[in-house]
Amino acid sequence: MPPHFSFAERPFLGPLQRLLTVLLLALALTPLHAQTLPSKVAKDLRDVISATRTPSLNWARDVFGKRMVKVLIISNSEDPDLADLRADVLARGGAVYFRYVSVAALSAMVPANQVNALAARADVQGISPNRLTARTASTLERVTGALNLRTYSGSAGNYTGLDGSGVGIAVLDSGIAWSHQNMSAADGVTSRVRQAVDFQKVGDANAVGAWDWTAGVDASAALYPGSLSMAAFELKISADRADRNDLFGHGTHVASVAAGRGAYQSNDSSGLAPGASLYDVKVLDGNGYGQLSDVLAGIDWVIYHAREYNIRVMNLSLAADSTESWQTDPLARAVRSATAAGITVVVAAGNFGKAADGSEHYGTISAPGHEPSVITVGSVNTQRTSTRRDDSVNYFSSRGPTRGTFVDANGVRRNDNLLKPDLVAPGNRIVGALASDRVGDGRNWSYLGRTYPDLSAEYGSSTQQSRRRQLINLSGTSVAAPAVAGTVALMLQANPGLTPPLIKAILQYSAQPIAGANLLQQGAGLLNVDGAVRLARALRTDIASAVEAGTLRSGDNLLARPGSLPAPSSTLNGETFAWSRIAYAGGRQLVSGDALFTQFQPLYDPRLVWAGPVTRKITVKYWAPTLLTLLTPRNTYVRSITEAPAPGYQSLLGPGVIWATPLAGPSSLFRRTGAFMPTATLSAWLANGSGLFMSEGLFMSEGLFMSEGLFMSEGLFMSEGLLLGEGLFMSEGLFMSESGQPGFGANFPDRVVGGEP
Repeated sequence: MPPHFSFAERPFLGPLQRLLTVLLLALALTPLHAQTLPSKVAKDLRDVISATRTPSLNWARDVFGKRMVKVLIISNSEDPDLADLRADVLARGGAVYFRYVSVAALSAMVPANQVNALAARADVQGISPNRLTARTASTLERVTGALNLRTYSGSAGNYTGLDGSGVGIAVLDSGIAWSHQNMSAADGVTSRVRQAVDFQKVGDANAVGAWDWTAGVDASAALYPGSLSMAAFELKISADRADRNDLFGHGTHVASVAAGRGAYQSNDSSGLAPGASLYDVKVLDGNGYGQLSDVLAGIDWVIYHAREYNIRVMNLSLAADSTESWQTDPLARAVRSATAAGITVVVAAGNFGKAADGSEHYGTISAPGHEPSVITVGSVNTQRTSTRRDDSVNYFSSRGPTRGTFVDANGVRRNDNLLKPDLVAPGNRIVGALASDRVGDGRNWSYLGRTYPDLSAEYGSSTQQSRRRQLINLSGTSVAAPAVAGTVALMLQANPGLTPPLIKAILQYSAQPIAGANLLQQGAGLLNVDGAVRLARALRTDIASAVEAGTLRSGDNLLARPGSLPAPSSTLNGETFAWSRIAYAGGRQLVSGDALFTQFQPLYDPRLVWAGPVTRKITVKYWAPTLLTLLTPRNTYVRSITEAPAPGYQSLLGPGVIWATPLAGPSSLFRRTGAFMPTATLSAWLANGSGLFMSEGLFMSEGLFMSEGLFMSEGLFMSEGLLLGEGLFMSEGLFMSESGQPGFGANFPDRVVGGEP
């Protein structure tokens, strides 16, 4: 045991060392709450306390020569009356204005020089200034950069700038509570849910006027524009202004994240595109489940009406059990057709990034997230702050690569192994609308609100929250996906000429890499609304129409004005960061460079699909005008969508693009290379000029074998079993629903789609 000495018994300590020792001892003896005072007091309040002059703010003023501040004092006291804390505020020369019931807190006025003393109390958790109750933006708007695109004014949350107006977003989910105020227009009364259809109302056969389980019936031929059969079909599935459109509550929250208008109350729940039109396509029941056929029918409905209603965005925060390749999976094929029809499809990656034993799971992307043409979104924890420096990828967020299987021409079973997710977005404890009936009765809350009251507790109970204004917090990649869907609406409002694959490239290129996370965890990085919209505005507004007409060729100019490409960086909430400058191509390749946006790239044609060694060309045909539809513009209603191998010598990328795949190297989890390379590292290398310049572009013919990219370089082979070298566990396809129920497909064979929570 070492001997003990007093300071006097240790003459070897010099004066400076003695002073240092005393300071360290004093620090060690200082109470913990005193050491953490700055974290208890909001930064803007600390700045006012230390300022030489009292700034002109609604919550700070000089009163008889003394600086006073109005604050909110949050307490952890078990005394509901906060009697001792209230007495202390008064004793320090302050005043108490209000004691809240829903949360242990005081609204008070105190001398500025007494704030730290109050913060030192053990029963005080934090002190914030009593800022204006008219919120300028929600946390979601701030952290994504949407706030850079519009300005709020007034207590009603009126604003100017981009809000998604004129763009339709179809939400395929459990329904939307159309009467909730988050879904209202600027007048606070008119609902922005323009139309609602419910594929849960009737069976497949009954929906088209046939007897169920009856052979020899073909009702499909009668469904054409203007027909009585089509009118009857629409009438049967119509759910406009139903009393309770969302019994589960998932779809309402998803819709509010994408397009909620929530600045009317202090708990601002505004989404990304609060002016966008919403189309409620109900494909899940009151428990969050549905049939694959319902989802496919819902996708068909959106495709059919897309040009009629200007539905440019489709959100699917749901998933199906599937071990099929993207080439054959029905849900993947359906969303691929929607993309070919010009609809940008945004889907949730899934919530299977964490195994039951707590380990990280790769290869857990759900269907239809494994489809290369859609935008697959993972989830980020924002720590409920506006800063992006503390953001991290949620452990539950599904990791790539995709693991759908197919049998090649030689009879060998292979995995798709495509890079996913494409990017990540906020998806942890996101506030959004809570569904109820048309009057917002607290007794009629949806399943999620009733079953998990803790998710809405911070906003009050069912008897405390205001009708048609109820809120709830949800987490998951299903919450992250609509944040991207709302962003796409803003991009299309800014530039209606964008195509779905071009939108995906812009979102990836402008994303912010999260430190430490790799390509299979975060894709290109965190959603950056500011950068995506600025890049979208720099491009021509006729790209989509020119692509459809076939007048754009590889290498043609894409810029609206010469030299108009914005600098690849953004400043959000006072923080400046570089864009990722990374985009995925062909499912397994990484590309970069200004040429991606200064020149037309053939892969921006939504009818062209490229993944690994496969290229397909999709053909979209429309109904010809009839006597019943003479007033309808040509090419409005889609009649058929077919796909086949891309013919001949197909150009995929033009010259000038930077090929970044070789920079990543062979995939190694331990060496953090290839697919496991930190996105930020690859981004920094590209910013410094690394990468291979493609002088002649990239082509594919029917006999050309394309490189397997990251997954096949330098002899790396991804096994067909569950192990990928170095002990990495890979999922061999999902056998559980997105609700996390093992054996979902086996136990409920007629229910193969789950709401992605």
